[in-house]
Amino acid sequence: MNNDCLMDISDIRELLPHRYPFLLVDRVVELVPGESIVAYKNLSINEPFFDGHFPGNPVFPGVLTLEAMAQAAGLLGFKTMQKTPADGSIYMLVGADNVRFKRPCVPGDRVYLHAQIIGEKRGIWKFAVQAEVDGKRCASATILCADRPA
Repeated sequence: MNNDCLMDISDIRELLPHRYPFLLVDRVVELVPGESIVAYKNLSINEPFFDGHFPGNPVFPGVLTLEAMAQAAGLLGFKTMQKTPADGSIYMLVGADNVRFKRPCVPGDRVYLHAQIIGEKRGIWKFAVQAEVDGKRCASATILCADRPA
């Protein structure tokens, strides 16, 4: 693991239950438990969704962008609470508000995923999330994740 990587794919797989093709976080580069996280997803033309979305003009599906942002938020939640799925805990996406897509993400992009904790109430966490490529915002939302028994 290099110096700018706080969590590599092995560390991420210990916290997120997702697996290929639905694990959408490749690396965590910044993490402040209780505050924020920056992670990224590298997009490759070899990803299965590009074959059908859209032929001749491949675009990372918006719902998967939202899911990637939620997975980054889940990692922040796990690290903040010092819990793991092995402890019987799982973070589930339970809501999304103010979802906006500004520009498409395409093969070859490194999509940076930002999540910041807004608050928590009775096991429901609220996050401000955004995705960006080359410093330009691609998507943003306010999401809710529930900390529930696995």
